[in-house]
Amino acid sequence: MNAPARPDKADLANQLVRAEKDEVARGIRRLLGTPIVHEAHDPEAFALLRARRDPLAKWFEYYCGWTLTVEPRLGYARLAKVRADADGRRPARRERSGRAPFDRRRYTLLCVVAAELLATPITTIGLLATRVERATAVDPVVPDFDTAKRSERLAYVDVLRHLERMRALEVQDGSTEAYVESAEAKVLYRVDATLLLRLLAGPTGPSAIAPPPEEIGERFDALLTRLTHEPRYGGGDRSEAQHTLRLRHAVFRRLLDDPVVHRDELTDAELGYLTSPTGRRLLRDAAEQAGMVIEERAEGWLLVDPDGVATDTRFPDEGHAGVAALVLLDVLLAAPGGLTDEQLVVEAEGVLRREPRWAQAYRTDDGAARLAADAVEVLASFGLARREHGLVEARPAAARYALTGVTTRSPGKDPR
Repeated sequence: MNAPARPDKADLANQLVRAEKDEVARGIRRLLGTPIVHEAHDPEAFALLRARRDPLAKWFEYYCGWTLTVEPRLGYARLAKVRADADGRRPARRERSGRAPFDRRRYTLLCVVAAELLATPITTIGLLATRVERATAVDPVVPDFDTAKRSERLAYVDVLRHLERMRALEVQDGSTEAYVESAEAKVLYRVDATLLLRLLAGPTGPSAIAPPPEEIGERFDALLTRLTHEPRYGGGDRSEAQHTLRLRHAVFRRLLDDPVVHRDELTDAELGYLTSPTGRRLLRDAAEQAGMVIEERAEGWLLVDPDGVATDTRFPDEGHAGVAALVLLDVLLAAPGGLTDEQLVVEAEGVLRREPRWAQAYRTDDGAARLAADAVEVLASFGLARREHGLVEARPAAARYALTGVTTRSPGKDPR
């Protein structure tokens, strides 16, 4: 019997190269969908990121100007995504049902809570609440935190649950949700101060600006610009190399972070860069290295991950707003000039009327209006619709989601 042929060194080297290429591609897509990966939550993914951190870090730095930090001893990897423009389409969301976005109060409490957590590695929910009360009481701008109000405790719990999901806060004993019903609830936390500091992804830290509190309101836009300014691109007198670097990063940040990029959303310089021979070559290279597929149409570009790893949300999802968004999108596609909010509410009323056992949370006096508003928010977040001159209109990418049929499922019932 002949012994099986042993692979020669060239074959083995090629196999290793292909294995590394595949792992780097999986690592890129994993970080795009989940910028924080914890060893305790996903040991397999973390092991891959730890093993391939150098090529991964170089890829994100070259194409996007994003920093990847992998902490083997602390057990987490963090991709710090930044953008040149303020984007409100990806808000922090509450962990409870409905996944409502954070409001101004919750964002404020998030900042105060995070600052107070840096003071100690171990704390309780009550001691932390006391520290937040004291901090807001002496701040001339931030409203006082009052644990006697259930609405305040609810906002506080939403902030803590968000930090738990980020693994910056770990429950050692008790349940955070219990604090909603009683300020006497006992919950013990362990704080990961290092990861807490990593959550802030802005290129310029707020402490580097620190304006007088009374000036924040009138200077807010200018201060926000300073927080998002990236010195690497220079100022008004930037060099040609800095200009090219900014264009490359701006274009690829959008291509990799946005569901779809329409041509009319890019500046002339960005569009010129992306359609140039260099830009096209880099786009092909980046997509190949990430294991993604380019869809290019006359209206714009879409990068598709065949495995669905590179995104944290999907369209359409199984939520009521996602299903309604799909229905309303078909209506919008049939109205090229767009529709008013009132017309969309009428359509939402029709959906609720046709499916009497579906979407019970929206069966209130203002349910149809809320359903329409939530559906439009979903469409806008995926770049499938936008508001223009008081109307909601479908974007070109919406055509790929043309409706062929809808199946809804009522709780405890067979699909209808």
